[in-house]
Amino acid sequence: MKQRIFMYLFIFALLAVLFQYVNSKNVFESYEKKVSELEEHVAALNTSVDSLENENLDLRYFTIYNKEDALSYFENRGYDTEKLIPFIKDELYKLNVYEGDDHPLVPYASMTDGKMLINKVSIVNHRWILTDFTDGKYWGELFLNYELTDEGELKFKVVDYFLYPPSN
Repeated sequence: MKQRIFMYLFIFALLAVLFQYVNSKNVFESYEKKVSELEEHVAALNTSVDSLENENLDLRYFTIYNKEDALSYFENRGYDTEKLIPFIKDELYKLNVYEGDDHPLVPYASMTDGKMLINKVSIVNHRWILTDFTDGKYWGELFLNYELTDEGELKFKVVDYFLYPPSN
């Protein structure tokens, strides 16, 4: 009787060990599969990040931030470019607060109840600025020259402009 009990206990223990082995093997394989899938996903995301970084560099090509000579121009004149570039943009945005119908820089009067406002500013280099303007329905772009005088005064000159036809 003792031998049968030991034999049954031995078989039970053997089955328990076999069950644990098979179960842990399945869990391990499942984890390996998930890890390999995640590694592939990370590789795809890294490729995507590299692609977006390259695209970002291409898009930033025509900005003052990528023009070392333009930044050096201001630095050689004693300006802190970290403060100067936001100052230039702020000065353009301040021109959106005006009396009457005519914007100080936008050569078009509003054709709606709103005013013509400068929305977006892109400083190309130490002389040129591109801006986007709209009155809510009609919109266009300006190409500006700007200059910082020796007195620190900022002057803008409209070089070219256009208004997109309405898309109705």
